[in-house]
Amino acid sequence: MENGKSRLHEAQKDVDEVKSIMLQNLDKAEERSGKLHELEIRADDLGLKAQDFSKTVTKVKQKKQWENNKYKVILAAAGAVVLLIIIVVVVLSSI
Repeated sequence: MENGKSRLHEAQKDVDEVKSIMLQNLDKAEERSGKLHELEIRADDLGLKAQDFSKTVTKVKQKKQWENNKYKVILAAAGAVVLLIIIVVVVLSSI
C-alpha cells in the first residue's frame, strides 16, 4: 500500500509541476498577446503617418515644380525682352 501512495504522490507532484508550467505558459501567452496588440496599434499609426508623409511629399514636389516652371517662364520673358530691345536698337540705328 505504501508503494501505491508513493506512486500516487509522485503522480500528483508531476501533475502539479505540469499545471505550474501550463499556468506560466498561459501568462506568457497573454503577455505576448498584449505586446502584439500594442505592436499592431503602432504599425497602424506608422502606416497613417506614412500616408500623411507621402501626401506632404507630393504637395512639396508639386510646389517646387511650379516654382521651377515659374522661374523658367520669367527667365524666358526676360530673354525675350532683351532680344526685343536689341532688335529695336539695331533697326533704329540702321534707319
